[in-house]
Amino acid sequence: MGDRYKYWRRHLNLIIDSYLASYTSAPRSISVPQHLMAEPEIVPVAEWPEWSTNPDGGDPLTQDLNAPYDKGDLAWLLVCTILCWQITPAIGFLYAGMHRRKAALTMVLQSLFCACACGIQYWIYGYSLYQSRTTNPILGDLSLAVFKNVLAQPSLVNSDIPDILYAAFGFTFVSATAMILAGAMLERGRLFPSMVFLLCWTTFVYYFLAYWEWNPSGWLYNLGLYDFAGSGPVHIASGFGALAWSMMLGPRLNEHGVAPTVSDRKSKLAHYRPHSPLLMCIGTVFIWFGWFAFNGASTANLSLRSIYVVVNTNLAACGGGSTWVILEYLYKKKFSLTGLLLAWLASLRLLASAFPVYVACLIGSVTSACSFYVVKYKYILSVDDGLDIFAIHGVGGVVGDILTGIFAANFVPALDGVSGASYKGGWWNRHFRQVGLQLAGATSCAAWSFLEQEVLGLDLNYLEDLDFEDGLGHGCMISEGVSRHSNTPPQKEIVKTEGEEKKD
Repeated sequence: MGDRYKYWRRHLNLIIDSYLASYTSAPRSISVPQHLMAEPEIVPVAEWPEWSTNPDGGDPLTQDLNAPYDKGDLAWLLVCTILCWQITPAIGFLYAGMHRRKAALTMVLQSLFCACACGIQYWIYGYSLYQSRTTNPILGDLSLAVFKNVLAQPSLVNSDIPDILYAAFGFTFVSATAMILAGAMLERGRLFPSMVFLLCWTTFVYYFLAYWEWNPSGWLYNLGLYDFAGSGPVHIASGFGALAWSMMLGPRLNEHGVAPTVSDRKSKLAHYRPHSPLLMCIGTVFIWFGWFAFNGASTANLSLRSIYVVVNTNLAACGGGSTWVILEYLYKKKFSLTGLLLAWLASLRLLASAFPVYVACLIGSVTSACSFYVVKYKYILSVDDGLDIFAIHGVGGVVGDILTGIFAANFVPALDGVSGASYKGGWWNRHFRQVGLQLAGATSCAAWSFLEQEVLGLDLNYLEDLDFEDGLGHGCMISEGVSRHSNTPPQKEIVKTEGEEKKD
């Protein structure tokens, strides 16, 4: 019995030893539940890869793509983007108040529709056309279409912010620009054709000009033009585009039901009382409020330059508003709410990031005065620009650009902590060539916008379904000695012609 026990114990030990030896020499894979596995370590991005090799900037699953950016810069630009969005509907409120009651809701709808349509266009191909990393001087490609390859890589504008954030901020520019131009329709066009026209205009005018001035490969950028917050692509382009569109649509009917002809220069264009001063005030206040963010965030980081820009924006608007009110009182012996609001709009759009703070009021005053006299004598052109878009944005933009060439100081852009000595300044720093560069840039933007507007208008007007004329309103197409207008009887709310007092 004892021997048998020893026999089996010895064999059992051999079996156990062989099993343990095989287990330790060839470990078996053991299945571990997914939630118990150790997560990969997230490594901060130390250096951005080349855009051509990794346009997204890295792998968000294994790398912290936020690490290189300052959270203050990101928060500043994101909040300003949200504030800038309301500029587009605010322009709709302003235009609705300046229109007659029958067209007020159309302008509000136009502003909201404009934000939607321009946003989709911007996402599909607009951003790519002016911010793609190309080398030609005219226009970008579709490498960033539908925001593909737009994520964490530093933007072309400033390496302090990512591509995706600047793309979000840039949307507010194009929608506001399109809405500024939409006011040229002024009771003479239909909503759907005008929206198609605006989308064509942003494609062939705005994105071209934006590429020229804001992309490092653009020819105006390389020429040395100073542009900040869209003086050329936004204001000059929309102002001269509005002039061309108003010429194409022709004047509204006057109190006698007759549209003045081009040859009759002495005919006074009809002027209508704004139906809601309250809407005008609300719209302008929100525009001013949003323009602090519009200009302040255009530095593309949170810095002393951002603060400087906000101060300049406010002082320029204050100087411009005061000058307009004084001039209007000198001529008419009364104050005008409409004039004050227009003066604010003319002064807000100056290149506030280029000139010293102690000349901001002067620059705003000069720009406002020039716009005032264009509004006063606009009837000489026989163009019915009832919302004064050409005077406020077009002429104001050109004057502002020229004044920037005179008063630009090289220390102001350097306040962002990034630009350094890259800006030479204007006459203020004895860089006398800058005025010529500013004039060349303003002229190029004005000419391109005006000519493209005329070409687009003629092309689309040949399409029957896109006839711009409002068959129920007072639109007309004019030619030498001949007027074509609707049969709608003239309304009784015409209040004055140029030089006469308003009356109901």
